[in-house]
This record gives sequence, C-alpha cells and structure tokens, in this order.
Amino acid sequence: MKLGNLEKVNLREVWKHEALDFTQWLSKEDNISLLLDEVGVTAENIVTEDRAGNFNVDITADEIQTGKKIVIENQLEKTDHSHLGQLLTYASSFDACIIIWVVANVREEHKRAIEWFNEHMSDEISFFLVKTEVYKIGDSKPAVKFNVVVEPNSWSKIAKSRGVTDQKISETQINHINFWEGLKDYASNTNTKLRITRTPRYQHWYDVSIGTSGVNISLTRNTREESVGSEIWIADSPSIFDKLLRNKEKVESIVGEQVHWHELETKKASRVRCIYPCDPDDNNRHEEYYKWLIETSEKLIKAFYAVTKP
Repeated sequence: MKLGNLEKVNLREVWKHEALDFTQWLSKEDNISLLLDEVGVTAENIVTEDRAGNFNVDITADEIQTGKKIVIENQLEKTDHSHLGQLLTYASSFDACIIIWVVANVREEHKRAIEWFNEHMSDEISFFLVKTEVYKIGDSKPAVKFNVVVEPNSWSKIAKSRGVTDQKISETQINHINFWEGLKDYASNTNTKLRITRTPRYQHWYDVSIGTSGVNISLTRNTREESVGSEIWIADSPSIFDKLLRNKEKVESIVGEQVHWHELETKKASRVRCIYPCDPDDNNRHEEYYKWLIETSEKLIKAFYAVTKP
C-alpha cells in the first residue's frame, strides 16, 4: 500500500488575517470544539471581539456547568511579550479562570512564563498555551491540529493543596482523577467517536463535547449514590429539553434503557440521564463501567440528534 506524505501548511496560507479570518473561523461551533476538546473544557455563550477596557479580546466564553469565564487570545505568529501582556490584561478584566493562548510557535521564555503562572496561581485559575498546526496530504483539504504545549498539572495542584494551603483534597477527589484517566486510556483503544481527550480534574463529572453549543455529554461517578452515569446536559435552553421530552418514547427506544428526565426549574440547565448502579471505587470493574459509559453516551447522542436534527 502506498501512503501519502503529510505536509505542514503555513498558517497564513489558510488564514490571511488574525482577527478577520482565524478568530472568526475559530469561533464557529465545530471549530472551537476542536480547541476546547484538547484543553478539556466545554463552553457556551461564545463572543468574539469582546470589550476589555480600551481593547477587544479575541474570544470569550463561559464554561458549561461551572460558569467560569474563558478568555482566548489568538496569535498567528510566534509568542511575544505584547500578546502575553494582553492575555493578562484580558484575564483580569473579565475575571477569567480559564485563559487560553493560541499561537503558531512558542518561545521558550513564554512557555516558562505560562508554566510559572500555573504553578503559582490559585487552583481556580488555569493557563493553557496551545500551538496551532495545519497539515494536508497531497491535494487534500488542510486539516487543523491543536497541540497543548502547557497546561495545569492536576497532580501538582493536589500536592500543593495538601502541603501548602489549608484546602484539603479528599481521597474521593483523587479517585475521580484516577477513574477519568482510566476512561481516557480505555477510550483511546476503542473505535468510539466520543471526544474523550480532555485532561481530567478532581471532580465527579467529566464533560464530552458533542458539537452543539450549550449541550454536552456529562459523565459522572457518584460514590454516595453508588453509581456511574451518562447524561445530556442542556445549559439554559428549555426549548431543547422540551423537544426531547415531547419525543420521550423515541429517545428511550434508541437508548434502550431507563432514562431519567430532570427539568431543573430553579437552575439554568436540564438533564436527560441514564444511571448504572455500581461501586465506582471497585477498580476490578472499571473496564465494565467504561464500556457502559461509552456505549450509553453514544446512544444518548444518537437519540439527541434523531430528535433535534432528524
């Protein structure tokens, strides 16, 4: 079999202008999902050229579930001091907790600066340095790849929290990270189309983007309820939940098991949820849980699109 050669494409051949071309392209739902999947967050309320004092930040968004503000600064060139300063200005102006610098190439001193921020900032603040690359094979269309160069180290933050501050990280939270890391490894050896790529945090849920703004799959492990679960999380869109509920029989037929419907009237989100009763801490059964989570999530996504985009 003859294989093609992978060719790297100059970013300026794809996007001539940083703000008019690249930022506008990146802000589209499918495209920003590629970036956020690598970073490990899901987002809604995406805004381009948001105002920060006398400046416009390239992209802002809110993290689904937590509501944390996300700031994204784009650069189609190598990192420089000017953009680093802008990044910090935007982060402070929007009180951002997730700060993403998307660049063409990385200078070592700026890589060290972002690493230093992650090591010394509060656990609530996370900096990401991401390199954009574009490739093609022969006459194929160019394809983009986002590579995370610097990201927060969850394990170092745990050690820091235990040894330096009064904040306590529980054994349960450490088990959360172990479980989600195991899921990532398991998924990488399957044919699933789920984007299980994000870096786990020490929390009981793990979000998976499905390419629709304000909607994602949320995987959960609950030691108190003794279960793992997969759910369609719908942020602030009652119309989507209502449409799914009106087609309840169709949804439940596709999923093939009991579906729990939660219209959270006091909150801005709704859930369509499946539960697998088990002991999440039983390490010997983790592969069983992973298999169920992936298969159930795929069926929930199939049901979601069968109803919302038939």
